[in-house]
Amino acid sequence: MPKSHINAKTGVFHVIVRRKPGHKTKAIVQAGPLRLQAAIGRSGITSLKREGDGATPRASMGLLGGFFRADKLGMVKTRLPLTSIRSDMLWCDAPEHAAYNQRVKAPFKPSHERMKRDDRLYDVCLVMDWNIISRRRGRGSAIFFHIARPDYSPTEGCIAISPADMRRLLPYLSRATTVTVL
Repeated sequence: MPKSHINAKTGVFHVIVRRKPGHKTKAIVQAGPLRLQAAIGRSGITSLKREGDGATPRASMGLLGGFFRADKLGMVKTRLPLTSIRSDMLWCDAPEHAAYNQRVKAPFKPSHERMKRDDRLYDVCLVMDWNIISRRRGRGSAIFFHIARPDYSPTEGCIAISPADMRRLLPYLSRATTVTVL
């Protein structure tokens, strides 16, 4: 991708997500000259994100880093800090818990999401800064940018693209990247 798609003033690569016309749970991801198909939350996009509502938050979110399945993919080329997923990695989605919207380690009894999944959805799982750096209980957790199901069926609030599109994007993504959902 040409450097002309990086903001000359800020050096930031922007990713824009817009709902696909006529589709509540599908979106178009604009990344430089690329236009990529994506799945979004089962409840569409919302400005009032709440835990469990199934909506993708309307926001600008930085990319904080992420996770990948080294056992499936080997090394991944990106400027983002990525951690290889282990079987004991979980993500807390229990609003009442002190570790809400953070990575935790098994065994962990409160509500959580397993990072090492049987499907391929988290083969690459990028953590967007939704309710993480400035956390508020009940405002939503585990809002990731990850791999879509083959039919682009809805997510629980995440943004999901094909494995091939994720491979195309990863080399251009960094902690300076923002993902804006309109």
